[in-house]
Amino acid sequence: MAAIEDFLADATRRMDKSIEATHNEFNSIRTGRASPALLDRISIDYYGTPTPLKSLASISASEARLLTVQPFDPGAMKAIERAIQESDLGLTPSNDGKVIRLPIPQLTEERRKELVKVVRRVAEDGKVAIRNVRRDVLQHLRELVTNGEVGDDEERRAETQVQKVTDEHTKAIDDLLKVKEAEIMEV
Repeated sequence: MAAIEDFLADATRRMDKSIEATHNEFNSIRTGRASPALLDRISIDYYGTPTPLKSLASISASEARLLTVQPFDPGAMKAIERAIQESDLGLTPSNDGKVIRLPIPQLTEERRKELVKVVRRVAEDGKVAIRNVRRDVLQHLRELVTNGEVGDDEERRAETQVQKVTDEHTKAIDDLLKVKEAEIMEV
């Protein structure tokens, strides 16, 4: 039935978005390796307007433990440096007038364990979002049955499909979590 197909397609799309959001959140969590995504959450007060750092500078990981930030406007150098220092990343910028260098310090064992907890919480939030989508779709299916638009057998088949899609998406988040935990714990 078309309504059931629409609900399933919508559920898959919304669950995919949950995985994507979880993945993006994982990228902004610091590991021992330099990654330009670390600076994604930083915004700079640029002429009175909060502007994302990646709009004001090119960011690259020139070495395994070094990020370089090259502002498009050299006048923004001090503001960028200040924003990085005030962020929760714990990085100390140094600049030579043209480029800001951010050495990525080695993570301590204690900090690694804290980051693993943060990553697990982010993964759990992603799974909760997926389960909420499942709950919404099952609610809509029950309404279709109540309104007499579909039969019980069709509802059960659709519920099985929704559960299968939910399991696939939950497993995808678990896989992302395993990779991120390994990345954090890597010395």
